[in-house]
Amino acid sequence: MPTPPPAVTPGPHPLHALRATVFAIGALLLLVGVGVLLDQPLLIPPLAASAALVHGAPGLPISQPRNLIGGQLMSALIGFATLAVTGSTAWGAAVAAGLSLGAMMLTHLSHSPAAATAVIVVLQAPHPVPFLPLLVLAAGLLVAIGLLPGRIGGHPVRYPVSW
Repeated sequence: MPTPPPAVTPGPHPLHALRATVFAIGALLLLVGVGVLLDQPLLIPPLAASAALVHGAPGLPISQPRNLIGGQLMSALIGFATLAVTGSTAWGAAVAAGLSLGAMMLTHLSHSPAAATAVIVVLQAPHPVPFLPLLVLAAGLLVAIGLLPGRIGGHPVRYPVSW
């Protein structure tokens, strides 16, 4: 007897998808706006991925504030440490990303987009000040905007699930 096909998991309700899209766009536009006001880039690719997790999968552990902020900051610090040892090389960037993954796993701060932050630090070699405070500010803003959907429009998963 043949095995029945696997059940198809239903997708999100279109209104929930629209809400997640609108709030993610709003969060990223806020990062751009604050960056313009500070004359510093605040929107970096890993933070766009972080916003996608916060709004698209708010119940996942990797989306929670502790993981988002802690993982981003730890990965940036690992990126700066790796940069000091290897210089700005693709080899160093690869090592920094791997070290970030291991450190996030060991500290229970897993946030996969943060590994890309380590890569950016090694390849772009930004000055730690203002990069680190701006990264924490941007991650904090993503968390703050992540709080809104469940309070404004009844998102099915309240964010955060845990701090």
